[in-house]
Amino acid sequence: MNLLFLCTGNSCRSQMAEGWAKQFAPAGWKVESAGIERHGKNPRAIAVMQEAGVDISAQESTQVTDAMIESADVVVTVCGHADEHCPVLPASTRKEHWPLDDPARASGSDAEILAVFRATRDEVRERVQDLVARLVQEQQGTGT
Repeated sequence: MNLLFLCTGNSCRSQMAEGWAKQFAPAGWKVESAGIERHGKNPRAIAVMQEAGVDISAQESTQVTDAMIESADVVVTVCGHADEHCPVLPASTRKEHWPLDDPARASGSDAEILAVFRATRDEVRERVQDLVARLVQEQQGTGT
């Protein structure tokens, strides 16, 4: 199984999803994230994931490539822009869209902004856990 999480800039939401999927996916699964563009990693995303015990600091902010699209079994877009601008997928590739708000757009005090990042982290965790559980169940049902 090859999972690809796709966002606009691969700086926050898709990075979180990649980190969680690497925690929850069975051994042998390939997990990547990429962006329509590359914006670099968001330090607050790294910090709130670290609080939850997941280190995403070594992950790279990458721009999606044709090879990534071709090899993906499942592509998850985590923002509207990525969903609208998602490259054409092979017929065999499954696509899901998660309309997650961008925590990098949060305003207020540092504590208020971090609270938004934590809420996004927790929502992404729940969605990734659900996705992995569904995919494992499907694989067990087909014997693959």
